[in-house]
Amino acid sequence: MPTQLSAAPTLDQLFLKARTHSNWLDKPVSDELLHEIYDLAKYGPTSANTSPARIVFVKSKEAKEKLLPCLMPQNVDKTKAAPVTAIIAMDMAFYEQLPKLFPHVDARAWFAGNNALIESTAFRNGSLQGGYFILAARAVGLDCGPMSGFDNGKVDAAFFAGTTWKSNFICNLGYGDASKLHPRNPRLAFAEACKIL
Repeated sequence: MPTQLSAAPTLDQLFLKARTHSNWLDKPVSDELLHEIYDLAKYGPTSANTSPARIVFVKSKEAKEKLLPCLMPQNVDKTKAAPVTAIIAMDMAFYEQLPKLFPHVDARAWFAGNNALIESTAFRNGSLQGGYFILAARAVGLDCGPMSGFDNGKVDAAFFAGTTWKSNFICNLGYGDASKLHPRNPRLAFAEACKIL
């Protein structure tokens, strides 16, 4: 049975003191750490274990040069400076993996040919997996700079042409420069965002 985690340092690192970074230290991120992120994030729940998220880690100079023209101008410099940028995508043919991922029923048949269900399931569950990805990256000691300020069509053309993958959002990864953080923006209080019925 799980026990409640203590606030420091675990919850601080994952939530309470974690920040969205736009400025990065000149410190590389190893491929091994990227493997660790995925190997943690993949265990987050998705409906029927659909697991539609797919991730491209943009790390090389050549790959960054393909990505930068797809970004809104205000996101170019911070993405150029980040050691790694993850494109969090979703596989619109995720259901082809269901005989392996959800083998006890014919879950593939629920989706095949049902485009509305495919799209809503891929987006909802891929977004959930993106959230798990951010927490996993923080858990292994990285900072994150997630963003949606880019042209999905351009990213898809540059990185996913001829595939069933579509971009959802991007997330810069590395070691953030805390000296350049602005004060944290407020959040809504429980009473403003929640109800107990």
